[in-house]
Amino acid sequence: MIIPLLVFDIGISVYQSVCFRLYGVPLVKRSNHIVFDHQHLAYLNIFEKFHCLYCSYATGLISYAREIAARTEQYWCPIKHAHKLVDVHHRYVDFLDFGNAEDYQVNMTEIREKLQNEKQ
Repeated sequence: MIIPLLVFDIGISVYQSVCFRLYGVPLVKRSNHIVFDHQHLAYLNIFEKFHCLYCSYATGLISYAREIAARTEQYWCPIKHAHKLVDVHHRYVDFLDFGNAEDYQVNMTEIREKLQNEKQ
């Protein structure tokens, strides 16, 4: 799975770098999501440390990508789904209710501005 993960990493990073800069969306900081620290655990053998590198990268990358996707959704389509989702990102709670057309444009602008004013 490392090759597909690397390709995904490159794709999501290029997407963020281009689109977020164009639209003024704060960039997601990789180092907040992809962390390699298990190699410092003395009780792990060399094979376990190697496996921890992979897992740290894979789970960190998914976390990084999820935040990029969440910011994308917040900027372009911050509308809750009609059906309850099993697991939602932390930005979802501020999204607009499904089917609520009243003041959609005003609320949409406020949600975008809130995102754009976040610190990186």
